[in-house]
Amino acid sequence: MEGNVHSKELAAYLLKHHSEQLRSIILAADPRLHYSLCVDFAEIMDDNPALSQFIFAKPTEYLPLFDEAAVWAQKVILADLKQCENASAKDNIHVRINISGSPLECPETFPSIGRVRVKHRGILLTIKGTVIRSGAVKMIEGERIYECRRCKHRFKVYPEVETRNSIPKPIFCPSQRYQICESTSFQLVEDNKICHDYQEIKIQESTQLLGVGAIPRSVPVILKDDLVDMVNAGDDVIVTGILTAKWSTDLKDVRCDLDPVLIANRVRRMNELKSEIDIPDDAVLKFKQFWTEFKDIPLKGRNAVLQGICPQVFGLFTVKLAVALTLIGGVQHVDASGTKVRGESHLLLVGDPGTGKSQFLKFAAKLSNRSVITTGLGSTSAGLTVTAVKDGGEWMLEAGALVLADGGLCCIDEFDSMREHDRATIHEAMEQQTISVAKAGLVTTLSTRTIVFGATNPKGHYDPEQPLSVNTTLSGPLLSRFDIVLVLLDTKNPDWDAVVSSHILAEAETKNHNCEEDLGAIWPLPMLRSLMTSCRYIQFVKKYFRPVLTKEAEKVISSYYQLQRRSATQNAARTTVRMLESLIRLAQAHARLMFRNEVTRLDAITAILCIESSMTTSAIVDSMGNALHSNFAENPDQEYAKQERLILGSLSLLDEFSEVISSGDQYADKVQSVS
Repeated sequence: MEGNVHSKELAAYLLKHHSEQLRSIILAADPRLHYSLCVDFAEIMDDNPALSQFIFAKPTEYLPLFDEAAVWAQKVILADLKQCENASAKDNIHVRINISGSPLECPETFPSIGRVRVKHRGILLTIKGTVIRSGAVKMIEGERIYECRRCKHRFKVYPEVETRNSIPKPIFCPSQRYQICESTSFQLVEDNKICHDYQEIKIQESTQLLGVGAIPRSVPVILKDDLVDMVNAGDDVIVTGILTAKWSTDLKDVRCDLDPVLIANRVRRMNELKSEIDIPDDAVLKFKQFWTEFKDIPLKGRNAVLQGICPQVFGLFTVKLAVALTLIGGVQHVDASGTKVRGESHLLLVGDPGTGKSQFLKFAAKLSNRSVITTGLGSTSAGLTVTAVKDGGEWMLEAGALVLADGGLCCIDEFDSMREHDRATIHEAMEQQTISVAKAGLVTTLSTRTIVFGATNPKGHYDPEQPLSVNTTLSGPLLSRFDIVLVLLDTKNPDWDAVVSSHILAEAETKNHNCEEDLGAIWPLPMLRSLMTSCRYIQFVKKYFRPVLTKEAEKVISSYYQLQRRSATQNAARTTVRMLESLIRLAQAHARLMFRNEVTRLDAITAILCIESSMTTSAIVDSMGNALHSNFAENPDQEYAKQERLILGSLSLLDEFSEVISSGDQYADKVQSVS
């Protein structure tokens, strides 16, 4: 009786607050599909506090009642929609509880995976983590209907999660019509077999939230019906559900335990939230306003954006520009035959200890909406690609670092520590952006549209006279796959050491103060200093700009590539056709960074300067010098005019662009007056 009362209260709540959602479900075409009805827990608390307490404390009992109430509420609304032909009440409707903005977000009901205990069993629990394994979608029997041979009473028996979804045979007849039957003889009604989609995933707690010396824990999650195939390996998710336990697999000479498992009620992906919803209109307006202010001195505006990348590291202009261009990337090209040329760029930092390589890796991982950080020494070929694991008697694939970072960034520190055959496994992932697997009878191809950001130490003392492959012990085929390879040499420069030491000491002094006011005086857009804004800016330009090369840019890139091919001696491993593709990608990335849909001569020359910085012996200029000592120019537009004249002269294009350069000199004078 109490259940009926609460069922009516739940139906009344749905009719009052969610009639529009119910109406759209009624008008949906397919009656066999499963439909979700999202309900805010905070709203239920405001409307009926007692009912919300029941849903939290006894979800196993009240969530099925909520589903029944939704079906009954549909029938009430359907009575008013008789004139609609396609209107029909759907039997497969599931109420999903959204805990955002409610008291259930407290640590007691939203613990980390490692802190889940027996006290959380049976309540509405929410956990957050990364999907590390996504099982196959299976079909399970949802219920069985038995009929008592004595009193002909029909009743339903449901599968038990504790016994791995097996449906137990009833012990006695539950009929309570006139007198208790208690018969033990039943027959199965075979007419209507109800089945459900079923999938098991495993989620692991985020490493950023771990305490000192803690190991990340994981918990299996059961998804049913419309929740299956919502998430893939590598997704960050928040799962609300009911914690229960199931018996571990029965193996010989192994103790049988109860393993915790979460039966999901609602699953929310965090990746989409971070990449799409986080770019509000006012932020886009500020980006446009920023570039309007720097219309006459665009390179100064670009440097203002670059200052927000890894601000704790002083200078290193070349490295910050390379990181920005790598994260933004170019445009993927697909020709008529369907062959794809990747749009993602790859970056390798080769440097002496203490040159800030790991700082850039960690900061780049924060800027990307999906990232995985690993080290070379702790990575095997299976850990980077996929592992075949046996689960419940059947083989399945568990994603490695490159697959988890699909659509994002994979940072590999201590790249030189990896074994040679482990490094060879990422060749296909870097260029073809796929991983071909043939393990344990599982033959498949997985997608890895990943930016690879590597950091390595040189082998012993770096010798500029030797090729890069000798100094880094990396093979030529692997080096050619990196768009930019920057060498950071810790040469003893007294002036540079004095500037860097004063910067580090100043950072230590102002750590406890709020620096936003001071930054506002330096840059017109102080928000570019914040991590979130840099992340938003990179996501925005990647999504909305698809730059196209102009004839000028094509001419400059083509001339430089031909010059490199003619003069390639020590850099033979780098000067392949892949270099031409890298130049195009970097020029497109620079156009995106400059908030444009057109690749101009400026973008092409900046791409050339990036490639020049990654050469041990330059074919054109050596003005960039050591990337470690590259600082932000006071007047970058004037500096660019000098570099442009030098590069075009080396490419024998000075006469062809003479008119443009003469107007550029007038422009430089104008820039100086503006500055």
